[in-house]
Amino acid sequence: MLAQSDEEFRAGPVEVTLAEETPVGSSLPHVRSQGVPWLVTAGALASVIAVGVLVAPDEVSARPTAEPPVSAPDPRDAAYPLDCPGTSVVVASSARGDLDGDGRTETVAAVHCDAGNGSPPHEIYVLGPGRTAGAEPRIVARLLDSQQQMTVERLSVEGPQVTAGLLGYSSPDVPRYSPDVQETRSWEWKAGRFLLGRTSLPAST
Repeated sequence: MLAQSDEEFRAGPVEVTLAEETPVGSSLPHVRSQGVPWLVTAGALASVIAVGVLVAPDEVSARPTAEPPVSAPDPRDAAYPLDCPGTSVVVASSARGDLDGDGRTETVAAVHCDAGNGSPPHEIYVLGPGRTAGAEPRIVARLLDSQQQMTVERLSVEGPQVTAGLLGYSSPDVPRYSPDVQETRSWEWKAGRFLLGRTSLPAST
């Protein structure tokens, strides 16, 4: 099961690693968080990936009997660290799959602030089940940060890999309602972390 220490989301910034060309590991009440407001200028374009740790709860190894199946986390129940002053967080799309191969299903969610007009930037999170029955899903990794000014057009999970089709902007002068860049990124769970893998742009015509 993908898991992350409580400290990484309780206080202060999560542990992150910047990924550029080299692959690296990386409650709301829907407005309660320590995240970055979505109205930021285009900058800090490196991929920010919060690293999750692959562990099994201590209580599992202590029990002689198997636990009942756990359903995939509902992305609508998670508390995302995304700051949306005066509005709420919207789940734009989601995908499910067993990313770490332990027989439990994780959920990947693309979310953004409910801005009404324009195209607010998205963030992509990986969710694991809550620590107790009925608890909200846990955020175990952030794959895409809103500072990159990208929106998610499509999202899929296949095996240990997450793939996202993204729309973005070639410069700060491009209107936020009219993205002019298309990109595909993938992240793979490997060796206890998410690695930023293939990043491609459509062929020019």
